[in-house]
Amino acid sequence: MKLKICGMKLNTSDVAQLQPDYLGFIFWEPSSRYFKGEIPDLPHQISKIGVFVDADIADVIKIVNKHKLQGVQLHGHESVEYCVQVASELKKCNQKVEIIKVFSIKEAFNFDVLIPYENVCDYYLFDTKGKLPGGNGYTFNWSVLKDYPSTKPFFLSGGIGLNNLDKINEFIKSPESKYCYAIDVNSRFEIEPGLKNIEELQKFKEAL
Repeated sequence: MKLKICGMKLNTSDVAQLQPDYLGFIFWEPSSRYFKGEIPDLPHQISKIGVFVDADIADVIKIVNKHKLQGVQLHGHESVEYCVQVASELKKCNQKVEIIKVFSIKEAFNFDVLIPYENVCDYYLFDTKGKLPGGNGYTFNWSVLKDYPSTKPFFLSGGIGLNNLDKINEFIKSPESKYCYAIDVNSRFEIEPGLKNIEELQKFKEAL
C-alpha cells in the first residue's frame, strides 16, 4: 500500500525523510495549506503532486513546469474536457505527469459519474465531502466502495489518522480494497495547517 502525505508547507524536508511515496502540495490560494516558494530537493523516489481546484489550465502547466511535478490532483469540478486538455498540454512539454481526479463522498455515491473519466485520468481519489475541497478532518463511509465498478487504482483519503489503523486493516482485508492503491493523509497529522507531526506520521507509516 502506497502512502501520500498531502498539505505540505512548513516542514517538507523533515516529512520527506520518512520516504513516503507521494508528497502533495496545494496550489489553491484559499487553503490554509497553500504552498508558495520553492519545493526543497527531495529523494528521487518521492513523487511530487500538485493539488489544484478548478484552476486555469495555463497556471497548472506553469506550476508543473516550475516545480517539476510528477502528478496533478484535480480537486474541483473539472470536466472530462478539462482533463483531456491538461493531459494534452502536459504532453507538449514532453513530461509524463499523472492525473488524479478527486471525487467527494459522504454516505452514498453514484459511481456512474466516473464512467466519462475512465480514459482521461490515471487514478481516482475518494475524499470526504465537506465545506472545503479537502482537509475537512473526517472520514466518509468506506463501505460505499463495495460498489466500485472500475479497475482503475484509487487513493483513499479523508480524515485518516492514527485512530483509523484498525479500520484501515479491516478495509484492506475486504473486497472493496482490491483497487485501493494508496492511503492519503493530511489534517489528522498536523500541529497546525501545513506543519506535520513527524512522530505520528512515522508511527502510521510503520503500521501501514
